[in-house]
Amino acid sequence: MTIHDENPLRHLVGAITEGLRARDLEALRRLYTPDVVSFDMEPPLQHAGVDAKLENWARVFAAFQEVGYEVRGLAFAVDEHVAWGHGFGRLSGTLRDGTTTPGMWVRVTFGFRRTAEGWRIAHDQVSVPLRLPGATGATDLEP
Repeated sequence: MTIHDENPLRHLVGAITEGLRARDLEALRRLYTPDVVSFDMEPPLQHAGVDAKLENWARVFAAFQEVGYEVRGLAFAVDEHVAWGHGFGRLSGTLRDGTTTPGMWVRVTFGFRRTAEGWRIAHDQVSVPLRLPGATGATDLEP
C-alpha cells in the first residue's frame, strides 16, 4: 500500500454502512478513534469521544426498525498519517412505527488518522445546506 492509497478509507466508510445495517454498536466503535470529535446533525454543536458518537448511533437504532445508509461521491486526500474525505450521505430505513423513510441527502466530511490498528475516523461532520433568507434546510437536494 502506498501512502496515498484510498482503498482502506473506502473500506472504513463502507464498514459504517455494514455496522448500521447490522445495528452493531461495537463494530461501529472499532471504526473511530477514542477521541473522535463529531459535528453531527443533532445538538450539541460537538460530540466528543467515541461514547458520545455511539450515543448518536444508538438514537438512530431507537428510532429505526431497519437502517440503511448510503454514501456517494466520496473523494479523498491521503497522506502518511492523516487523510480526509468528503461526499454525500443518506440515512434511510423503516421507522419503529413501520413507516418507510427515504431519508435526505446531507454533506459528510471525514477526518482520518492512521493508528497502530490502522486507519480510524478521528472527525466527522454532517451538514445540510440552508436556503436564505430564512435559513430553511434544503432537505430535497440530491447528489
